[in-house]
Amino acid sequence: MAKQELRTNEAIRVREVRLVGSDGEQLGIVPTLEALKMANEQGVDLVEVAPQAKPPVCKLLDYGKFKFEQVKNARESRKKQKLLKMKEVRMQPKIESHDLEFKTRHIQDFLEAGSKVKVTIRFRGRELAHTELGKVVLDRILEMLEIPFQVDRKPAMEGRFMSMILSPSAKGK
Repeated sequence: MAKQELRTNEAIRVREVRLVGSDGEQLGIVPTLEALKMANEQGVDLVEVAPQAKPPVCKLLDYGKFKFEQVKNARESRKKQKLLKMKEVRMQPKIESHDLEFKTRHIQDFLEAGSKVKVTIRFRGRELAHTELGKVVLDRILEMLEIPFQVDRKPAMEGRFMSMILSPSAKGK
């Protein structure tokens, strides 16, 4: 059974259910046949809203309208979600000061725009023997940034790369 598909009316095969009225009031535990009779009299459906409960919770409501509301609410919640983009800035351990300032400005712009930034330093050849130089460069970047930020992941080696992840600070917004 899919998550969205709730059992309705005759598909409910238990002996008794905890019934909730169409306006939200508790009607207590009633036999399923009686609950179905009540639903037919009111011109609504009997919908099992909590099948895992003992006894299952059923509600008297218009199933088509209920399903429409669920789809509408799901669409609204998707609209409100903010997708964080991950930007990456790459450099080498022997980077000149001007280039470092230039890349740091880019990092700052990305953070101001609300994106996460992965700062990566690539080591080539014998540079791998001096990974502390990469750590120094990353520390300089942290000092040069002028806006509030958070370090999500501290500088760490990943094969030939040393990287850290920065995100915009909640205080800065």
